Amino acid sequence: MGLKGFVEGGIASVFAGCSTHPLDLIKVRMQLHGEAAPAIHTLRPALAFPNSSVLHVHFSGPRVGFVSMGLRVVQQDGAAALFSGVSATILRQALYSTTRMGIYEVLKEKWTSSDTRTMPLEKKIVAGLMAGGIGAAVGNPADLAMIRMQADGRLPEAHRRNYKSVVDAIHQMVKSEGVSGLWRGSSLTVNRAMLVTASQLASYDEFKEMILAKELMKDGLGTHATASFAAGFVAAVVSNPIDVIKTRVMNMKVTPGTPPPYAGALDCAMKTIRAEGPIALYRGFLPTVTRQGPFTIVLFVTLEQVRKMLKDF
Repeated sequence: MGLKGFVEGGIASVFAGCSTHPLDLIKVRMQLHGEAAPAIHTLRPALAFPNSSVLHVHFSGPRVGFVSMGLRVVQQDGAAALFSGVSATILRQALYSTTRMGIYEVLKEKWTSSDTRTMPLEKKIVAGLMAGGIGAAVGNPADLAMIRMQADGRLPEAHRRNYKSVVDAIHQMVKSEGVSGLWRGSSLTVNRAMLVTASQLASYDEFKEMILAKELMKDGLGTHATASFAAGFVAAVVSNPIDVIKTRVMNMKVTPGTPPPYAGALDCAMKTIRAEGPIALYRGFLPTVTRQGPFTIVLFVTLEQVRKMLKDF
């Protein structure tokens, strides 16, 4: 397999990422909804004492659904806003998904039994964990840029970053936060990617093998679509809590001289649960499933077709 597995996985991942980008954007906006808005430092109570602290006013709107959030984005910023940050998505898929898909295929080829031509589930999970972790470490800068570009539209104009492209986003982040800032939230990204890749790729192979072994369907589009949708649902259930925390940590705006909103992943999780309840960790679950389902279907159906096209290479 070698390099071929990376190429096949990269093509399929970029196509799937672009196809489902609007769903991912809505998911990010829903995960950030309910989080305290940036504090306004220019308001002070009329009867405040001279040395009293500045009043921090936070705005947190009512809960909104998947469709409502999508309509809100279109109404406020136009339909094109649904593709905000798509350049970062392309780069993220080219780095993260190409790496994880390629490494998984290499390990799969190495660990597959020559007798049964299958790989045990536990080895599939280990291969997914390894591939996802390495891929996430490689793609974290693009992932960070993507989340910030997708979330920018929800901020007041004075607080927006207004990145022009993924290249500009990375340049501005390095300029204001240093090179190490490109790996903000990387531990969360790696943990999430390990869970997503292990659950997504391992479950796809497992569901596909089960369908073919029981002769429920032939090895074709129906089998690929069924197995990939089931894999997408499993991945969404497993990854949503850490995805919410990752989104909030990556999106937080750090002002020099002031402490960041969250000290880390655990602090973010505790503050989220205290302020919004445990259910907040599954905020955006519907768009996560709605995105993971189509994304995983497009990913694996495209991957199978690309494999057929490149089988002679």
